[in-house]
Amino acid sequence: MKIFHVPCLEDNYAYLIIDESTGDAAVVDPVDPEKVIHSAEQHSANIKFVLTTHHHWDHAGGNEKMKQLVPGIKVYGGSLDKVKGCTDAVDNGDTLSLGHDVNISALHTPCHTKGHISYYVTGKDGENPAVFTGDTLFVAGCGKFFEGTAEQMHQSLCVTLASLPKPTQVYCGHEYTVKNLEFALTVEPNNEKIQQKLAWARQQRQANVPTIPSTLEEELETNPFMRVNNPEIQEKLGCKSPIDTLREIRNKKDQWRG
Repeated sequence: MKIFHVPCLEDNYAYLIIDESTGDAAVVDPVDPEKVIHSAEQHSANIKFVLTTHHHWDHAGGNEKMKQLVPGIKVYGGSLDKVKGCTDAVDNGDTLSLGHDVNISALHTPCHTKGHISYYVTGKDGENPAVFTGDTLFVAGCGKFFEGTAEQMHQSLCVTLASLPKPTQVYCGHEYTVKNLEFALTVEPNNEKIQQKLAWARQQRQANVPTIPSTLEEELETNPFMRVNNPEIQEKLGCKSPIDTLREIRNKKDQWRG
């Protein structure tokens, strides 16, 4: 499979997932439909369906237009989210196939929204899997707890997503990486992996190149929200449990003006 970024709005990413043997494609969060369709045409791909991570307008806001521009297209979205233009609701564990070699599993990753879905995608043998995490997991960060609790975000990040294979490529909904890593250093000032990744991310952005994808392995090493089981971090924040630590880090991030 091939995956292409489609930068949208100020800092959003839509994504094109292409099954190479057939040219069939799925698009994730196509908030700018014309741009996404243009990208598909450049790669000689036929868009078969939309994968919506959650109901917020900057992710689902292009769905109705996609349906006008690609007649008969299916639009998938979480059954607990009121996703604009949704034709087919998905729940945790539902599976879809794309073309010949691409398989997609819906993972319910609530908190940012009640029905937020991350899409886990596998291709041919030997290809690294990918996960499209919308606004649940960012590179070195996580989404605000708009419709959920620290317990839910802990389950989404540290159980559901953390259990995927380490080489899984992480494709998230926004280019927030530099700021997220700057904040991560306030939590773990001596974490060399964070220092290295921040230097790299700054170079990428200066060259106007995405910092995405990350890998699950990198997130477990550098993302404070996925490192809340670490006793040193718990102690530093005066917390007794991973969930309390996650809540405290989110509170600090919400107030941080780096």
